[in-house]
Amino acid sequence: MTASPTVSIDVVSDVVCPWCFIGQKRLDKAIAAAEGIEVEVNWRPFQLDPTIPAGGLDRHDYMLGKFGSEDRIREIHARIEPLGAAEGIAFDFDAIKVSPNTLDAHRVIRWAGATSREVQGKLVRRLFSLYFEQGENVGDPAVLVAAAREAGMDATVVETLLSTDADADAVRAEIATASRMGVTGVPCFLLEGRYAVMGAQEAETLADAIRQVATAKARGELDSAG
Repeated sequence: MTASPTVSIDVVSDVVCPWCFIGQKRLDKAIAAAEGIEVEVNWRPFQLDPTIPAGGLDRHDYMLGKFGSEDRIREIHARIEPLGAAEGIAFDFDAIKVSPNTLDAHRVIRWAGATSREVQGKLVRRLFSLYFEQGENVGDPAVLVAAAREAGMDATVVETLLSTDADADAVRAEIATASRMGVTGVPCFLLEGRYAVMGAQEAETLADAIRQVATAKARGELDSAG
């Protein structure tokens, strides 16, 4: 019996994107549903707002400036919360006090990926939870170092690197590449570097995409493309 081919998925996301958190949960379900298919997940950077200063901005003022009214903000949160609850996410938008710049978070995620996909996945999940469920500032180096430690990384190394500009340009270059590829919103699930599933699709939609790509790979239909 021929082994099923491995399907690689690059997830372009930002840790302050609620739809990306929902998308992460649905992707986990999709992978579980696509039985017998090995899936390798790599997390890729995107910044919803790269203009936010390094120290972040007051969350309430930022949201008000972006959406125009308290009513509009409440409406958006009210739409997202039940969708999150259905995926096991306890969104606590009121707990979020800072809208951070996420460049440093993406640097740490990049370093986690150099350790292993498992460690990277743990870190991404932890950062989503810290921000959306606990209201932590994921732009704060101390928060990032603690999250890295919990994910299994060497916290001392992460702390040292965060105090420098290490890989900042590399992360920005990855974000620019995603933009050139047409990624204008997140999450974006890129299967085998060529098939894009945009948005926080239902788990079964993602599972179907995984199955289709696995079938195409097994038939050798992807070998000549590049």
